[in-house]
Amino acid sequence: MASGAPRRGPRGLRGRRGECGALDQVVAGAGAGQSQVLVLRGEPGVGKTALVEYLVGRAAGCRVLRAAGVESEMELAFAGLHQLCVPMLGQLDRLPEPQRDALAIAFGLRAGSAPDRFMVGLAVLSLLAEVAEERPLVCVVDDAQWLDRVSAQTLAFVARRLLAERVALVCAVRTSAPAPADDPLVGLRELVVRGLRDDDARALLDSAVPGRLDERVRDRIVAETRGNPLALLELTRGLTAAELAGGFGRPDARPLASQIEQSFLRRIGGLPDAAQRLLLAAAAEPVGDVPLLRRVAERLDIGADAAGAAEEAGLIEFGARVRFRHPLVRSAAYRAADPGVRRDVHRALAEATDPAFDSDRQAWHRAHAAVEPDEEVAGELERSAGRAQARGGVAAAAAFLRRATELTPDPATRGARASAAARAAFEAGAPDAALDLLAAAELGPLDKAQHARLARLRAQIVFARRRGGEALPLLLDAAGRLEQVDDGEAREAYLEAIGAAVFAGRLHGRVDVREVAEAARTAPRGSHPARPADLLLDGLATRFTEGHDKGAPVLKPALRAFRRAAGRDEDDAMRWLWLTWLVAGDLWDDEAWYELTTHAVRAARASGALNFLPLALGYRAAVHVHAGEFDLASALINESDNMTELTGNSPIAYPSLLLVAWRGEDAKAAELIRAAARDATAWGEGRAIGLAHYLLAVLNNGLGRYQDALDDAERAGEFEDLASGAFSLVELVEAGARSDAPEAAEAALRRLEERADASGTDWALGVLARSRALLHDGPAADALYREAVERLERSRITVHLARTHLVYGEWLRRENRRLDAREQLRTAYDMLRGFGATAFAERARRELLATGESVRQQTVDPREALTAQEAQIARLAADGRTNSEIGAELFISPRTVEWHLHKVFTKLDVNSRNKLRAALARI
Repeated sequence: MASGAPRRGPRGLRGRRGECGALDQVVAGAGAGQSQVLVLRGEPGVGKTALVEYLVGRAAGCRVLRAAGVESEMELAFAGLHQLCVPMLGQLDRLPEPQRDALAIAFGLRAGSAPDRFMVGLAVLSLLAEVAEERPLVCVVDDAQWLDRVSAQTLAFVARRLLAERVALVCAVRTSAPAPADDPLVGLRELVVRGLRDDDARALLDSAVPGRLDERVRDRIVAETRGNPLALLELTRGLTAAELAGGFGRPDARPLASQIEQSFLRRIGGLPDAAQRLLLAAAAEPVGDVPLLRRVAERLDIGADAAGAAEEAGLIEFGARVRFRHPLVRSAAYRAADPGVRRDVHRALAEATDPAFDSDRQAWHRAHAAVEPDEEVAGELERSAGRAQARGGVAAAAAFLRRATELTPDPATRGARASAAARAAFEAGAPDAALDLLAAAELGPLDKAQHARLARLRAQIVFARRRGGEALPLLLDAAGRLEQVDDGEAREAYLEAIGAAVFAGRLHGRVDVREVAEAARTAPRGSHPARPADLLLDGLATRFTEGHDKGAPVLKPALRAFRRAAGRDEDDAMRWLWLTWLVAGDLWDDEAWYELTTHAVRAARASGALNFLPLALGYRAAVHVHAGEFDLASALINESDNMTELTGNSPIAYPSLLLVAWRGEDAKAAELIRAAARDATAWGEGRAIGLAHYLLAVLNNGLGRYQDALDDAERAGEFEDLASGAFSLVELVEAGARSDAPEAAEAALRRLEERADASGTDWALGVLARSRALLHDGPAADALYREAVERLERSRITVHLARTHLVYGEWLRRENRRLDAREQLRTAYDMLRGFGATAFAERARRELLATGESVRQQTVDPREALTAQEAQIARLAADGRTNSEIGAELFISPRTVEWHLHKVFTKLDVNSRNKLRAALARI
């Protein structure tokens, strides 16, 4: 080919050789068993749909599934996902029962309690993997920017978990700027489709314009359209040769999409009225159901020739399904219609839709057909919201309730529906919409109970957005209002207020935690028998008004009640974990930590509650860190981070920072922790500031930077932060003893004695004995060290047991008891090195060298270097779990589990599962 000649991609896609090559690789990779995910992004008309058609044409030997987002369906939960999955529903019986039920309920195939949307995602992942076993599967989603949000989130979930399946997932997304931050598809592999190069654009224009085209006019068109293929073809359509020859002089400031849409509008406007109404009906009916469209045409008295006119204009195709030439045709046909005609079309669609098969879509069309408030329509929308909620579509429920609110004639009923819509919007992760609906609800004639509950919801929204003190006065106000209508809800609001005050910490503003606790003590008495939440409220109120020693005896029964609730799988155990976790830490109750997180992770996995699972995984990871199981903690932290990325929730930073501090090997560890403190300051979460200083104290004690550790531990203890304030005292005593600051260490010890004695656990009394030993000499110190070892051996807090061996060994060496010192230091070194606590292990190694003992550097076989996920899968497989069970627990497909296990077998040089346990023990 001569230099500068136009470049044709395969099958005539001019200038798209690179893009077509990328799509060829997608098909080839899927066929080879390597899952492929690609997001095509580009402005309207740039050629995304043409590339999608190219991909479909290249998928010979593959099964192809297609779906398209439709703007008018963006509020119908699972609508887009249903389009994609309908051809596969015959395979539902091959899925595990919880996944099969979740998907069936989501698609309205059966009734049942609402499934978590990510359990639906796991079901879709498993379904794709099952179908792809027969032959490679290519899934194509066009106009993904118009998918309903839950479908988009589910597809993003699936995309991030496709790995070793014979599946390709390609989504085309319209964008003319960087993708919005809340786009679920952000972060997936992308191919940005840009305008054609000038030489290709000129060649395309020459092929589309009959006769000679002035070169300067051609260059101007190319420049104005920026090489957009659809614009090149559409903007010249209908212009005469004389107009083109005279200069395409349009200093048009409209966006390119608007220009193209105007071109389609001109063509639609040239059609007979009946053809325009048919296009409108097709645009308002997103499924592409030809029989339905025929029934609508009969109701609107549209003759058969209307379809021919629309097809002859090149705007639409009527085949097995209705397909518009381009999505901009659909939007142009719908938006250009007279509002009255549009309502007539929606009314006809509602009448033609089978209520037994699709009552929700019928209600939606009736709502669009309504002109004035209509209680019958509003009531049907409210019932549809209930069905959407039952399918797990909280966002869809909010949309139905919002429209029902608009159509409700009675002010009182309108306020109640607005309240329900606000709650649904909040639960769907749309706080701004929830606040707007709250404002609408407050305009109605509400009773005291409704006003109080709205006040609480407003406070909850504020706390969810910023975990600082801003929500405190709102929660207290709501609690006061609720006292007059519902004692139980009032107590819960007070408990939420105390939690908000705990998180606000030293950035509390005008109201601190003590004031909130004093207000909570005036709350109505709890129910009899007391709920776990009632016991927790009483305990925290006492803790913050009368002190730790008075609060502990009240909080211990509260924790026992939550542990019993966890054993019975009651919701309270999960609902209040964010507070009970902190209380258990404040009481040094490692058994409560273990039991509550064991239940939380199990329950969240079983129910697919992925909005809650990241928190449960994070807290469980912290349990593993304290148990010295750093690899397991790392695997759970990675899983938690993946979940938060998918859900769009705030990441759970504490567990990863805790692990960084205890490992002590990252040169940037201190800066990572300080950055977290700065972020906390920005959003008003004062507790995180104290927590950061505690973690820095752990880090610096490990590194032997005792003065820095002392400074950070003192700053951590400046405020009464729940749990971390107590933990920092242990670090302060050690840092003070090592940095020749006995007064600071002794003052911290006195505070620690009060806390530990009130707690009474082996963890608390063990670290207390160690801390006392650091400030004693002779036989008294020796006895205290031995007591500390004995008590901590009975706890789950193995990292502090190892540190006790370390400081005991350090003391013995300074007492010139070298043989005894070596025994303790060797134990400490082996434990700390085995955990991966690099800094503390290095302290032990230096001390061993000082005793005259050589320490051989450990060599690690590279075959044994498993990733965190490989290690997690290997342990589950060694415990006898099947690939399906492991996949369901980790939200990946069984085939991906098999792929990981193959790598594990290779690295560990084993050839069967029954050899895994022994191989893992060697790592």
